[in-house]
Amino acid sequence: MEKILELKNLKKHYPIYGGVFKKEINSVKALDGVDLDIYRGECLGVVGESGCGKTTTSKAIIKLHDPTSGEIIFHPKDHKDSYDIARMKPRHMKKNGLRSKLQMVFQDPTTSMNPRMLVKNIIAEPIIENTNIKGKALEDRVVELLEMVGLTRNHLYRYSHEFSGGQRQRIAVARALATNPEFLVLDEPTSALDVSVQAQILNLMDSLRKKLNLTYMFVTHHLLVVKYISTRIAVMYLGKIVEIAETEKLFENPVHPYTNALLSGIPSTDLDIEKKRIILKGDVPSPLNPPEGCRFHTRCPFAIELCKKKEPVLEDIGNHKVACHRKDEVQELISKKFA
Repeated sequence: MEKILELKNLKKHYPIYGGVFKKEINSVKALDGVDLDIYRGECLGVVGESGCGKTTTSKAIIKLHDPTSGEIIFHPKDHKDSYDIARMKPRHMKKNGLRSKLQMVFQDPTTSMNPRMLVKNIIAEPIIENTNIKGKALEDRVVELLEMVGLTRNHLYRYSHEFSGGQRQRIAVARALATNPEFLVLDEPTSALDVSVQAQILNLMDSLRKKLNLTYMFVTHHLLVVKYISTRIAVMYLGKIVEIAETEKLFENPVHPYTNALLSGIPSTDLDIEKKRIILKGDVPSPLNPPEGCRFHTRCPFAIELCKKKEPVLEDIGNHKVACHRKDEVQELISKKFA
């Protein structure tokens, strides 16, 4: 499979200043060494509890945040070269035609749209910024984008507040597609919508991915949603990726204790199956001072002394990566403890 993005030891630390001279006294380690390959045409779901680093990862890729260290290698389809965009300035990205290739659809479309602008201008803005299209050709392109997301020319001269939540999200998608991107971050794009509307938007996004050969990073905490739309899933905990696998494999055979705990909370529709919930004790540690060794060991029911001292690496166990010292024993341990 062809890689579109490679994240290598990506870190994002937010400094904490204190004292009379406002010196840096600590830092919030939102990301602390993320290694991740994203393949062209896939939808990579990223899940985990609040504060795990999933949104920070996506914003670092889109360059809304500059990473503290590490690499973000971008492989544009129509370029011979690859680019490390981690330290690239916005003007250089625009000059090389990279800025338009990476776009984002936000959780709340209302706050990401100017309420004083017509829909026509909201969608046209990135086209004007990144191309030389003008006049009737510009309007035709805007109409084409509206129709692509299930709206019509009749919606051109309305304001965003005149639309429903689902329609506003369609407009946000049209705007994101305006620059012909290759990679889209979808940050909780359906969490503010009704269930029936969620399904419509998910189906739209899935069809657009296949039709336009797009690549998605789908950031969410909703496990059933990510199961529906994703081809692969990465599980994050306290600034680290702890498990990555194809969606079906992850749900059928989760390896990491944290992944097992997350999936055990999904309600079963089969009344004949008695599902045991794995309850994690304690709170997520502070990213100011993450635990030594495995970051999950303070809440893991199977932690041993090694887990407290040595940080596990993300190892490949056959198209399935996991960072756990006891990965070969987890399922047996779970069946004994939670039977």
